[in-house]
Amino acid sequence: MDAIEFVSNYETYLTEIEQVVKPEYFKAIQEMRDTDPHDLISPDATLPGVDAARGYVWKMFLKKIKKAK
Repeated sequence: MDAIEFVSNYETYLTEIEQVVKPEYFKAIQEMRDTDPHDLISPDATLPGVDAARGYVWKMFLKKIKKAK
């Protein structure tokens, strides 16, 4: 998966997370939505696939909520 595909799917990955977490974490997801996905990955970056991209977004989410505690 290239950076363009990641950027295109970023919102979908956030929606998937939002559907399975407690409402108390929605603020963190909204903060992630406010972040431009172009700032999260370099234009020449590649990821092994969709699962890796989802994992990358999940990791960012988990770091954000851990930091907030």
